[in-house]
Amino acid sequence: MNPKLLHNLTTIPFLIMGLCAFLLGLVWLLSSEPWMLDKAANTILLDESYETIFSEQVNRNLPKYLTLLYRFFGLWVSSLGLLLLSYTIVTRMGSGMARGFLHSTFFITLVGISIIEYIFIPSSPFVYLTVVLWLLWAISVWAGIQLKKHVS
Repeated sequence: MNPKLLHNLTTIPFLIMGLCAFLLGLVWLLSSEPWMLDKAANTILLDESYETIFSEQVNRNLPKYLTLLYRFFGLWVSSLGLLLLSYTIVTRMGSGMARGFLHSTFFITLVGISIIEYIFIPSSPFVYLTVVLWLLWAISVWAGIQLKKHVS
């Protein structure tokens, strides 16, 4: 297979993942009620509706607290997306070491995300996003292995 195509198949999945993380983080940052983005899964996890939770006097400031948490989370996810984009663009995934570190880091991260989703929010639409991330990761790993064989 063409080394340029293999290199692109190694790099482009991480550019897509970085862009998705950046944009998803922006959604959490800019949404007026970011906890509602995954309402169905959160309601199942909490075993209560948001209306019931927010109607209790003791929880009157809970929306402010949730907004703060989700804003921080959105900033964190956007920052990680930008970091991933920066690393991928700067290194161009040109060395085995650059690919190895990024592939290993993402493997650990995706395993952790998958476990958390399986245990706590198996009905979340974010599960589908995680499947896509696994697919992109697998394409990049496969292309990196093929590229290493071709270059050696």
